[in-house]
Amino acid sequence: MRIDVFTIFPEMVEHFATQSLVGRAQAARTLDIRVHDLRSCATDPHRSVDDAPFGGGAGMVLMPEPVFAAVEAVDPPRPLLYLGPAGRRLDQGVARELAAGDGFSLLCGRYEGVDERIREHLCDGELSIGDVVLSGGEVAAMVVVEAVGRLVPGVMGNAASADDESFSDGLLEYPHYTRPAEFRGWAVPDVLRSGDHGRIARWRRAQAVRRTLDRRPDLVVARGGIDAADRKLLAEFGLDDGVSPPPAEPA
Repeated sequence: MRIDVFTIFPEMVEHFATQSLVGRAQAARTLDIRVHDLRSCATDPHRSVDDAPFGGGAGMVLMPEPVFAAVEAVDPPRPLLYLGPAGRRLDQGVARELAAGDGFSLLCGRYEGVDERIREHLCDGELSIGDVVLSGGEVAAMVVVEAVGRLVPGVMGNAASADDESFSDGLLEYPHYTRPAEFRGWAVPDVLRSGDHGRIARWRRAQAVRRTLDRRPDLVVARGGIDAADRKLLAEFGLDDGVSPPPAEPA
């Protein structure tokens, strides 16, 4: 998969793209991350890419000329997504959609944003990582590259890992434990040491449902509530306290 990133701080993204899982995927040529410096297409001696907004106001705005020139010079993979607060919210579903394609591109804003003509006539859409204000789109671009890149086939050593992670089924992930079996009086649950893989799988599912109910009930609502099978699992492991009973069947 090829991912192009357009930014005025290419070193930030380039360094990130050489690290950890993403870096290994690049070395293996499973991911092809190309970072482009918007200043390379500036036409003045100061390599300016921003100017004051028409109508006045605080801050500066990225100009259309260098941004259009930078994108058109490399013909990047589409869609080209502007990282901004008005965009579609990034979640695991969006990450999977992008990972299923051949590639995409990201435009990192700075200052007060970009000239509106960039959004309307150059970008194919907008993507947001949440309702927070950042100084620029570089950190958001790294989030998107990490979230999508790890879902590309061949990037993760264990392809099944992505299926068990938080949000993969609209639930948070179950708790994990490792050695030692007891630490400061806190023991690993017996079920995980039982060798009964069927029971372990049921326990993990019940824990995921319970954790999501407690910490992210909005996710439970979004997935249509808890079905009879999950209610049975919660009861099996004594995790059904405070869970509303299922609605009565119509007469």
